[in-house]
Amino acid sequence: MRKTFGGLIAALAGACACGASGAAAQPAEQFYRGKTLTMVISVGGGEGFDLNARVVAKHLGRHIPGNPSIVAKNMPGAGHVLAANYMFTEAAKDGSIICAISPSIITHQLLDGRGVRYDVGKYQWLGASDFGNQAVYSWAATGVRTFNDLVTREVLTGATGAGAYNMLYPTLMNNLLGTRLKIVAGYKSTKELEFALQRGEVELRAGHSLSTIKALYGDWLRDRKINIIAQAGPQRDPEFAEVPLLTEFAKTEEVRRIFELFEVDLAVGRPFMAPPGVPADRLALLRDAFERTMQDPAFRADAAKAALDIHPVTAAAVTRTIQNATATPPDLLAAAKRAKGDAADQVR
Repeated sequence: MRKTFGGLIAALAGACACGASGAAAQPAEQFYRGKTLTMVISVGGGEGFDLNARVVAKHLGRHIPGNPSIVAKNMPGAGHVLAANYMFTEAAKDGSIICAISPSIITHQLLDGRGVRYDVGKYQWLGASDFGNQAVYSWAATGVRTFNDLVTREVLTGATGAGAYNMLYPTLMNNLLGTRLKIVAGYKSTKELEFALQRGEVELRAGHSLSTIKALYGDWLRDRKINIIAQAGPQRDPEFAEVPLLTEFAKTEEVRRIFELFEVDLAVGRPFMAPPGVPADRLALLRDAFERTMQDPAFRADAAKAALDIHPVTAAAVTRTIQNATATPPDLLAAAKRAKGDAADQVR
């Protein structure tokens, strides 16, 4: 993996470091005029999260004074930890690199920590384009249809990495709700995981955004190719009101509170951020541009064409949610860590 992405990381770091010190004193608008910005995307190409980020990238530059162009660069790996580490330790701090990142990096830092070289509390958040629930679903041909099926027999589910929802939620479900999910890890992207589901290599996928399913796999819903067994979120999605929440299967108050802690990620949604250290005037322009993009009719029209849900979350709200998460009482964190356990113990 390091070999695969090493060239990309070096190229991005080198390009953005070039002349950065001389640009630091420039007024923000002058700095962005005629520039090409990079938007790092923490998933592989062709995924719903990627599609969402690219639609934002298409319109964001028009709302930044100086009208810079924006080039999207995919950086999948290690359950989003690769991109998170890059943004924290290597990305230029001059406002020329931003990132669309999975919020799973929040609870991964708090409750796991493997491979973490970042601090979510120090990123400079621009806002989020959407928030919503995560689905647990099976491929219909497998015959896995209900939550009880997950308890009464072993069911194969796929995963991409330690920081990803597709690893997190099966682990939580096994440890807290008594399911018998067998995790098949090592898929390089969620796209590969979805192919594996269709080929019958795995029977179930957990931690897949309902918005993404609607945007990319509407035929799966229409043709009943999948059975949505449960959803994670603070309340049932109105479009899937018949699907129970994972918290509804909790048998104790502690279990319910642990699931709610992990749902912090869902409240943050699909966030965008800059690395620590971006000058305040440039950060202010980026945040303002993000808010303007979210209300832009042309952006909204493109999002609708792509079947993307847009429910913006402000930079202040994202920041506040993350600050509250990092201030979680130690006893609840300890209980959540025990519940999360070591996913590697469950990997096939």
